[in-house]
Amino acid sequence: MVVTCPGSTGTVVDCGPPSSVSPVQVPLGLWWTVVPPPQCPLSRFHWDCGGLWPPLLSVPCPGCGTPSIPPVVTGYARILGGEEAVPHSWPWMVSLQTQSGRLICGGSLINEYWVVTAAHCDFRVNDYVVAGAHNRASSTPDDVQILRSVLVFTHPNYNASTKNNDIALIKLYKPAILGPTVSPVCLPKSSDSFFGICVTTGWGLLQHTSLIIINLRQAILPLLPEKDCKEFWGDKITKAMFCAGASGVNFCDGDEGGPLVCEINKAWTLVGIASWGSTQCSQGSAGVYARMTEFRGWVDQILAAN
Repeated sequence: MVVTCPGSTGTVVDCGPPSSVSPVQVPLGLWWTVVPPPQCPLSRFHWDCGGLWPPLLSVPCPGCGTPSIPPVVTGYARILGGEEAVPHSWPWMVSLQTQSGRLICGGSLINEYWVVTAAHCDFRVNDYVVAGAHNRASSTPDDVQILRSVLVFTHPNYNASTKNNDIALIKLYKPAILGPTVSPVCLPKSSDSFFGICVTTGWGLLQHTSLIIINLRQAILPLLPEKDCKEFWGDKITKAMFCAGASGVNFCDGDEGGPLVCEINKAWTLVGIASWGSTQCSQGSAGVYARMTEFRGWVDQILAAN
């Protein structure tokens, strides 16, 4: 049911004040409650990066897309059981979870108040955004932040049947505490074009019927030309979609909504949102991503108005 929240604009699918539970320090499922890292003060808002930080702390605060802990990507490893990421080297990566700790989807922090994910994840304000995590096992706690949301927007032209325009924005009730393990990814300009090799990350299934993995995984995968993408999926592909993978690399259940990032001028930029693909998570099939350049104007409009 679509509802209208006071003071909001756009298509709001869910809203309302969070419960009385603390929006940051909530014991949730498998997660431990620990002290978050030092906050990076914001000097001003920046649309492309979500925030810039002056060098006021002993631990320098990164700009968007520049992790304090550099990622190390060694080769073509499948996200389906492939290569474990260096802990906290993708600091914008968040998991969306139910109150019981069940993984719903992935997502990307684009500034201290906003997360982008896939619309089909159907995130609700009574669910949680978990930032700063690497290992999901209770025996090895991370400095995680468990955050409540106050607004969820889906793209007004999202089609649940075709998954066209598969993007949603989540506004957090309180800001994420930015620091070495939690920082935003850069957003592309509408005019940007991307080619070559990019990286996707997630905690999704190892295969279609297996258990969810514990540590955050990463995979290098090539972006495919539109012609090759349509050889896999035909007319299902719209201008708001593109393909990546099809070379022993793919994402699987639980990875949806997560980021596909490319490094541009030494900063990682959010190029796509994991959307849909093979129902069996086939490693030889192309994964389909929502194309972020198509949604930059909508994202700017929602952030500016809310």
